[in-house]
Amino acid sequence: MTTPPPPRWITDTDPGHSEWYIERFRSMAADGADLFGEARLIDAMVARSSRILDAGCGPGRVGGYLHSVGHDVVGVDVDPVLIEAAMTDYPGPDWQVHDLATLDLPANDRSRREFDAIICAGNVLAFVAPDTEALVLNRLADHLADGGFIAVGFHTEKLPIDAFDAALAETSLRLDLRLSTWDVRPWHDDADFAVSILRRA
Repeated sequence: MTTPPPPRWITDTDPGHSEWYIERFRSMAADGADLFGEARLIDAMVARSSRILDAGCGPGRVGGYLHSVGHDVVGVDVDPVLIEAAMTDYPGPDWQVHDLATLDLPANDRSRREFDAIICAGNVLAFVAPDTEALVLNRLADHLADGGFIAVGFHTEKLPIDAFDAALAETSLRLDLRLSTWDVRPWHDDADFAVSILRRA
């Protein structure tokens, strides 16, 4: 199997970008900003004590909230600096360093591998390596429990919706619902943001 190229988060960002990103969200939290809108939507969509994968978790704000309301959360990110910040700021979830293009959580314990929901927030799909969007979606689908869903959010300027849909067509997933915001506003063709809920075809 060919090793995929490193994600754009690694190749296309300047030195110190991870530290800047961490401090940005810490400052927003200190100012009382609402950082958990995406997580509240996922919480409303799943049963209590669900298993949730925060894919591309960054410094942990989404998975941290979901853990705080009682879910069993695993968070993965390719950037060890972000994972260290997640461990510091949001202790509790199982934070791990992984590239989503090669994600393969332990298969010897299916309860640790299969998730009721997978969330991919914060433009994660726009930061994977070029032309690996379908590969990443298929890796996530392989970690989805029966009846589960994947929620993917991104700015359409960073990842055109046609490009995302073309990648989706190469996977075992289907589009179940598309919104224009995490606070459940309807999709429209001029939307600058997309939230896509995916399920197995």
